Amino acid sequence: MENVVLVIHLILALALIGIVLLQRSEGGGLGIGGGGGGGGGLVSARGAATALGRMTWILAAAFICTSIALTIIAAEKSAGASVVDRLGDAPAVEAPASSAPDLGTDLLPPSADDGAPLVPAAE
Repeated sequence: MENVVLVIHLILALALIGIVLLQRSEGGGLGIGGGGGGGGGLVSARGAATALGRMTWILAAAFICTSIALTIIAAEKSAGASVVDRLGDAPAVEAPASSAPDLGTDLLPPSADDGAPLVPAAE
């Protein structure tokens, strides 16, 4: 069920992106688009613009509904089980014996007091 809703959600997202990109810019926010006077643009008729606007609202409402449905499905799958509870129930995992050499526990680089020269001497 979750996969079906997720696929529908993705299809709605792509359709919503496509519908929004098809609409004509009316604000001129970037200074482009919007067209001029009475040219024969693709979406120049008021009825087509209204239909695209109506379709945008329908797709947006369906997208929100599938978002809420996916949230409800995810909440039901994790009903009452927190991550801390799952960690407490898990069996302890033993570390396998490694054949790596013992590098010690000191993570700091050697200091000048260790006797090793930090910079090789110039010859």
